[in-house]
Amino acid sequence: MGTIVCQDCNSTISHFEDEKVSTLYGRCLNCECEKTEIKR
Repeated sequence: MGTIVCQDCNSTISHFEDEKVSTLYGRCLNCECEKTEIKR
C-alpha cells in the first residue's frame, strides 16, 4: 500500500495499491498550502 502526502502541510491526500509500502509527495487542493508558501 502506498500513501500520497502533501509536501507542504504533511496531510494524507490519498492511498493507492502497490506491492511495497511507499510514500509519494504531491500538493493537496483543499488546504492553505498556497498561502503558507507565500509567507516563506
